[in-house]
Amino acid sequence: MNRSQRQKQRKVLLMGKSGAGKSSMRSIVFSNYLPKDVRRLGATIDVEHSNIRFMGNLMVNLWDCGGQDGFMESYLTQQREHVFASVAVLIFVFDVESREFQADILNYSNIVRALAESSPNAKVFCLLHKMDLVLAKRRNHVFAEKADYIRKASDEFESTVEFHATSIWDQSLYRAWTQIIYQMIPNASTIESYLERLAHIISARELILYERTTCLMVTRVTGSAEGVNPFYDRYERISSMLKTNKQSLACVQSLKFVRSPRH
Repeated sequence: MNRSQRQKQRKVLLMGKSGAGKSSMRSIVFSNYLPKDVRRLGATIDVEHSNIRFMGNLMVNLWDCGGQDGFMESYLTQQREHVFASVAVLIFVFDVESREFQADILNYSNIVRALAESSPNAKVFCLLHKMDLVLAKRRNHVFAEKADYIRKASDEFESTVEFHATSIWDQSLYRAWTQIIYQMIPNASTIESYLERLAHIISARELILYERTTCLMVTRVTGSAEGVNPFYDRYERISSMLKTNKQSLACVQSLKFVRSPRH
């Protein structure tokens, strides 16, 4: 692999305790699963690798790492250099309702220390997942309290780690992954400048660029007139609609190959 190819590939670690919801969100974002369909997914064994082509020539090398205690120990000992080398992004998923939150914090702390040794320039995202299980009136408080606790355990990434509250049942999953994907685009500023020029040429109030594989927003240009738009989550809603439309088209295409038996 030559240098230009390596630069276009981004290694992403998806980690967290078994059952936190890692594989479910991966399947929804990258494999067009519906939330109701992820119940049939089994536990991840060791590491599942996925090479996902993104934005034409950008390859996301996603490592979905099993969260059982034995696997976690192996990542930190026998596989330490292999797992944590050349990482662009670490996504650590916390089950917000976990009864073993202290143990989850300890695992996370060990993981970020290993990451700091091999990939000190990596970007860390912490997703407080399954927020739908928390009473609506308590969600902001629970999120802020746990995010503050996790930040203090983030070692060298304390000042840069980003937190998102997520659920597979609402738009929050798309919002979080939009930020994650944006972090991996090497020429995002160039894309934004072209989008701004196009918006000016066609006098658009707002232009939104979506990625066709994931249906996630890449970037947007918003005019001052849209500053008072009450639909603050419109980007994630559109992602959801694009995803649904894509799934419908896939079903139609598959039906074309169904033939009734001749009598």
